[in-house]
Amino acid sequence: MTQPTQPQTIVPPNLLKARVAPRLGALSADALAKAEAALKDLSSNFGQWLNDEIEKLEAARQVINDTGMTEPNAEQLYIHSHDLKGLGGTYEYPLITRVAGSLCKLMTERGSRAQAPLLLIDAHIDAIRAIVRDSIRDPAHPLGKALAEALEAKVAAYVPTDAKSSSTAP
Repeated sequence: MTQPTQPQTIVPPNLLKARVAPRLGALSADALAKAEAALKDLSSNFGQWLNDEIEKLEAARQVINDTGMTEPNAEQLYIHSHDLKGLGGTYEYPLITRVAGSLCKLMTERGSRAQAPLLLIDAHIDAIRAIVRDSIRDPAHPLGKALAEALEAKVAAYVPTDAKSSSTAP
């Protein structure tokens, strides 16, 4: 009877790293410091840029109010809420990221976005506007946190638990 052989570990070569790394180069501490300084220089524009994004979201809501909640209209609203989800933290408003993320979750399923309740959509948009109006930047702010939690609870109650996807990508 032969003895069983020892298992072998085979490590395939990392070809992706070899192909991508030369183009990207190493990220030095100096380059990172320059990027952070550039971001700090741009931060004076964050307020205006954030308001511009909120205006786009509100314009999409107005189109829905004027012409109805169709799939294309709902898609535009979703796209703008998804943009705010990504930009809120960058613009120093992490609660906007949280509330916009909740709105994205409400409308996550393409093809059924137009079925999302308008009152809940309006509540999210109004909450985003209130967060900016009151300059609520701290994610632990009691009122902001309570508002975000209440909206998330309403969305959790609305979104079916057997939803096909938890992705919020457009």
